[in-house]
Amino acid sequence: MHKRPDGTWDKSKLPSRHVTEGPSKAPQRSYFYAMGLGSREIAQPFVGVASCWNQAAPCNTALMRQANAAAEGVKKAGGTPREFCTITVTDGIAMGHEGMRSSLASRDLIADSVELTMRGHAYDALVGLAGCDKSLPGMMMAMLRLNVPSVFMYGGSIMPGRLDGKDLTVQDVFEAVGQFSAGTIDEKRLCQVEEHACPGDGACGGQFTANTMACVSEAIGLALPLSSALPAPYTDRDAYAIASGEAVMRLIEQNIRPRDICTLKAFENAAVVVAATGGSTNGALHLPAMAHEVGIKFTLRDVAEIAARTPYVADLKPGGRFVAKDMGEAGGVPMLLKTLLEGGYLHGDCMTVTGKTLAENVAEVKWRDQEVIRPVSNPLSPTGGVVGLWGSLAPDGAIVKVAGLKHQKHRGPARVFDGEEACFAAVEARDYKEGDVLVIRYEGPKGGPGMREMLATTAALYGQGVENIALLTDGRFSGATRGLCIGHVGPEAQDGGPIALVKDGDIISIDAEAGTIDLEVDPIELEHRKREWKPRVTDYGSGAIWKWAQGVGPAHLGAVTHPGAAGERHVYADI
Repeated sequence: MHKRPDGTWDKSKLPSRHVTEGPSKAPQRSYFYAMGLGSREIAQPFVGVASCWNQAAPCNTALMRQANAAAEGVKKAGGTPREFCTITVTDGIAMGHEGMRSSLASRDLIADSVELTMRGHAYDALVGLAGCDKSLPGMMMAMLRLNVPSVFMYGGSIMPGRLDGKDLTVQDVFEAVGQFSAGTIDEKRLCQVEEHACPGDGACGGQFTANTMACVSEAIGLALPLSSALPAPYTDRDAYAIASGEAVMRLIEQNIRPRDICTLKAFENAAVVVAATGGSTNGALHLPAMAHEVGIKFTLRDVAEIAARTPYVADLKPGGRFVAKDMGEAGGVPMLLKTLLEGGYLHGDCMTVTGKTLAENVAEVKWRDQEVIRPVSNPLSPTGGVVGLWGSLAPDGAIVKVAGLKHQKHRGPARVFDGEEACFAAVEARDYKEGDVLVIRYEGPKGGPGMREMLATTAALYGQGVENIALLTDGRFSGATRGLCIGHVGPEAQDGGPIALVKDGDIISIDAEAGTIDLEVDPIELEHRKREWKPRVTDYGSGAIWKWAQGVGPAHLGAVTHPGAAGERHVYADI
């Protein structure tokens, strides 16, 4: 559409015409000459190459190398790459303290900053590279919002650590804190675990949020097949980055855009992959947020309904045995998609960034004899690794990861904590009873503010070896959380949801098999409590977290901060 028969580009309908074409754009062109571009490069499509590189954590440290490779791919295919960086807040560093309030808010800031950079400089297409949890959905949200031809690429997982002949991940370090507080390991052993768990570049190795959303990027069609498989330290990954740069140029030529790819069927495919891999509960937050950008209604209930009919087939940590490197070696997401498609669980006719459908992409994939990905005929369990719960305690729903979980029913007295720190202190001091239901509230999107993850507390509990206990919150859980841990309870406490009205000793019953979560308190008594209730005043009365809390919506709709496609009056790609 945009390429002439002689190989030159017709930019009359591309955004960059506003900064490169005609006599009036001489001032803008003077800036491009200053950066070493020639007239031929100025006449080509401008491709934003956005990465979340930083030195905050190993998840992001290999991204600049791969962004440079993606830019080379754009050049090879006749485009002009423009590299830029955006932020990442890395959950492993932010976990267990006030820093975690920045995490979910960073997802929307990443999307906003990529949008503003693309708009401000009138770039025609986007290659986005991300490594840590929120940066993956944030980058894909920007692609869907802008709707310019786009290719996503995951920066890759970390290699597993090794200690005493066994693989380690950062999850083992969090759980070792619990073992240390329980007295089952000493400080020397704790130091050994922390020193060996994370050997270099890459995002957390289990099927936590980063790898879950990396699998989503391939399943939903925004990433090249197998591009998420290789660990970050492998320089072989750079070939996928080059190919991603070349692919985005083909998408410009063919005018294939993210909204052509991310249809309702594609979101359903993504949810199937979250369920089939025992993926992070955060998938049920990020898929609705991505769908919101394109005006597709896709909520927590949709994710839960798909999980209920999807077999759990990938034996990945934290519920299973293997890490992302193992899955890549077993055939990666294409192998997973192949067995799910053959089993009738996926829509094979969805378009992808290859210019082919999902079914066409996996047509040549051959089944390998390996242990990581099971055939759908022999699943780890017949239903998915995440379950939605509804009931009198959570009218808007809640979510729990059940992959590898034996303890799926629980009824017991509430032990209520306003905020994670109070609960963590009680857990560290072993100040709880088996059978309790630990309730952490005022950690929702508004009430936190920030909807923090509770991995420090859940990992400490797990490390102490306690199984007959449940934990629930209006906040979130890390993809590394295991145990009967229920998140996203809605409406949140700050909005006066039932979780705000729970008192110590109230009986709560949870049944992950039936999908129910109930507060066994007389409704009239709850009405009395509601009349006495007032929302809390948080510590955040200004700044970025305050700003985010003013606009954020409920978790079951994705905790989004703007009207999305419903409020659009134009789409950037068509300016």
